Amino acid sequence: MEIRQNILYLTASGNYISRDHLTLKIHSEGQLKLAIPIHHLESICSFGQNTFTPAALELCWEHGVSVSYFTEYGHLQGRWEGIPNKSVLLRRLQFRLADNPDFCTKLSKYFVAGKIHNSRQSFLRTARELTDEADIASAKQVAEELSNILRWLKEADTLDKVRGLEGQAANVYFGSFNLHLKQQQETFLFTSRSKRPPLDRINCLLSFLYALVRNDCISALATVGLDPFVGYLHAERPNRPALALDLMEEFRPILADRIAITMINRKQICESDFVLREGGAVELTQNGRKAIIIAYQSRKKDTLVHPVLEQEISYGQVFIVQAKILARYLRGDIPEYYPFITK
Repeated sequence: MEIRQNILYLTASGNYISRDHLTLKIHSEGQLKLAIPIHHLESICSFGQNTFTPAALELCWEHGVSVSYFTEYGHLQGRWEGIPNKSVLLRRLQFRLADNPDFCTKLSKYFVAGKIHNSRQSFLRTARELTDEADIASAKQVAEELSNILRWLKEADTLDKVRGLEGQAANVYFGSFNLHLKQQQETFLFTSRSKRPPLDRINCLLSFLYALVRNDCISALATVGLDPFVGYLHAERPNRPALALDLMEEFRPILADRIAITMINRKQICESDFVLREGGAVELTQNGRKAIIIAYQSRKKDTLVHPVLEQEISYGQVFIVQAKILARYLRGDIPEYYPFITK
């Protein structure tokens, strides 16, 4: 288990979480492993099979500490939190706008444009770091293809066209993903995207990071009073946080993917951090999950100048800033939604 930036990560199964007045106690194999006052926590992420007593969950609810349940692969299964007490008017507006096809198309174009722009910047960065002329040319070619898709996106007038261009950009992006890898190319060779379950190490690593980003997006949206499950780009399905998936698109290339690339190239994660299960599924070990969580939370401490606010903030604060910008756009306070993009 790890505590990072007021988030408790239960990275292994078998923990028993109980309440002792205003303190959570975590037992494993009959021994007390950790006791933490509730006011030290903002949220809890539980991976695998862990047991919370009703009293422990009540303590979390009383103090606004959300509890998110993940599979060992990192797939979000559910989330425990108190009854939302934010603006019902904002949610009613969110729902009405989600039924407007033209508005869904317009807002989805912002989300996808942010993702494609940041994907392009990632390949331009890699092109600057490469030494082989052929690889440099390939990385620049990918960036050019993504630029073309960005231009086509401006003319998209239906949601289906927006989704089609997003898919085309993803194919271009992942089709050359191996150019980013300077080390451990064979161990983390990318061939195709696989999710549930991931079928190789690189997909397992990416899926786990996406789960962490998705959880932060859900928290940010809920904090500003939006419903994370009613989206505009992603279709609504039971237990699918569509709006969180919308919001996280702009974060995938510059946060999750870049962390994965850095960890592989610096050998902060390696073959021994994964296990192969029956049926071909690949799963992270407990040490692998810990390494990723440490890298992710470390990245969230890094600071940058937000392109809209023009203020220095941490990456960890970007989620709530973008959620607030989205809420303002839905209310009509600003004329456009401004996705988070990097230079």
